[in-house]
Amino acid sequence: MKAAVLVAVMALVTMLTRFLPFVVLRGKTPPYITYLGRVLPPAIIGMLVIYCLKDVTLTAFPFGLPELIATACVVGIQVWKRNSVLSILLGTVIYMVMVQVVF
Repeated sequence: MKAAVLVAVMALVTMLTRFLPFVVLRGKTPPYITYLGRVLPPAIIGMLVIYCLKDVTLTAFPFGLPELIATACVVGIQVWKRNSVLSILLGTVIYMVMVQVVF
């Protein structure tokens, strides 16, 4: 019973945080929100790439080759297929195979 109440409260709070902006703004999106929606996704992706590659060692074996090859595959697949899930999944698989088997 206690768990059901907790789940119900969490669901209600989650729904409230999702629906509240639509209720408050009533379909009128402020210009700064439109601007943030346009510039934040590429900025966040750039920060994630930098974070993922920050510990790559270029002066010792394997000289960052697994990361470079996997990153190039992700970019290539994304440009070719325009499918984020596919490019990230294949890039991860390629990286893990190289780290576990090749290098």
